[in-house]
Amino acid sequence: MVTGKPLRLGVIGCGFFAQNHLNAWKEIEGVDLVAVCDIDPLKAQHAAASFAVPHCYTDAQEMLSNQALDFVDIVTLPPSHRPLVELAANHGVGVICQKPIAWTMEDAEAMVDACRRARVPFMIHENFRWQTPMRELRKVIDSGALGRPFFGRISWRTGHDLFAAQAWLRETPRFIVVEVAIHLLDLARFLFGDPRAVFCHTVRVNPNIRGEDVATIVLNLEGATCVVDCSSATHNEPENFPQTLVTIEGSEGTAYLGADYQLQIMRAGFSKAQTIATPAHAWATAPWHVVQDSVFNIQRHWVECMRHGRTPETSGEDNLRVLALVLGAYESAENTTVVKLT
Repeated sequence: MVTGKPLRLGVIGCGFFAQNHLNAWKEIEGVDLVAVCDIDPLKAQHAAASFAVPHCYTDAQEMLSNQALDFVDIVTLPPSHRPLVELAANHGVGVICQKPIAWTMEDAEAMVDACRRARVPFMIHENFRWQTPMRELRKVIDSGALGRPFFGRISWRTGHDLFAAQAWLRETPRFIVVEVAIHLLDLARFLFGDPRAVFCHTVRVNPNIRGEDVATIVLNLEGATCVVDCSSATHNEPENFPQTLVTIEGSEGTAYLGADYQLQIMRAGFSKAQTIATPAHAWATAPWHVVQDSVFNIQRHWVECMRHGRTPETSGEDNLRVLALVLGAYESAENTTVVKLT
């Protein structure tokens, strides 16, 4: 448990999505952003100047040796996650790490084990469940208004150019499941619980990328089924990027989160519709604002957990189940089979 003085933070990785992390950290009370690090000196220098960070590094080892940090926020590509997490754990520093935790279960388990041995908190930045509309859906389920949920659909379909800001996504042999559907799989866990089995079918529509850009995943749960469908090859008018649409059918009613965050609750003889408003942040911009707010929410959650000695919702250990789902989905797609999850 950490109490009293501000928590000292270092951010490792100052690229595209890290700007959201940095903006959120500057807004969260009780956190002192004292250092940034990126192997690209220009990115590190730009982040330090933009966010008034006093210390700037290109080497994480040097940053951890020179700065007395309470935790680091790792916002880098997956191949660097394990060495950076282990490095932080060896320095006795808490760790937030971007998703996916790793490409392999071996690396992911090694990271969880390193933090466990060092007795430092470890959280994966799995932020979709922290979107305000998703928290509202969870409240609806918990209220009992829907009865027992027996079917769900979580859908993210867009034609938005995901490669303009992250060109590396064109070259990765695995794309939409591990980059986007991973969020939806964690949402399924958040809303319905852990699946017992998974079936997945993938398609590559865009000829200019290596990996799959369409995935349809069926999850078998205790007394329920959830369909997760994800596409970056879908032509929409109007374009609803980056919205996630959700249907939850229960024994007593149905909840539907539609476009523009319209939430409708339907029961026999009753229907209620409302727009779920997202808290405003001065640095947030549409259409990213709901995602950006979720970054703020999960980072604030981490600070509260550190202050009170609690385990984060998306702890490293919990996230092993998400990676198992992702790897199971790929195994299913490759072998055209249902994969049972242990």
